[in-house]
Amino acid sequence: MSKEIGKITHYFDNIGVAVIKLTGSLKVGDTINIKGTTTDFTQEVDSMQVNHKPIQTAKKGDDVPKRAR
Repeated sequence: MSKEIGKITHYFDNIGVAVIKLTGSLKVGDTINIKGTTTDFTQEVDSMQVNHKPIQTAKKGDDVPKRAR
């Protein structure tokens, strides 16, 4: 069973990083599914940052950059 944990607000194609506005919690090691109009893939969260500092967990309301593979 899947649940929405946020929306991608920005994507930086040149470095493969998405910014996710969280509506739920997320931690390094979680597996997420990214779905869009032409996108649908699953990947493990291997790193996150808030205010340019590495973090292990994020909470609702955080804007979290996530590197896409």
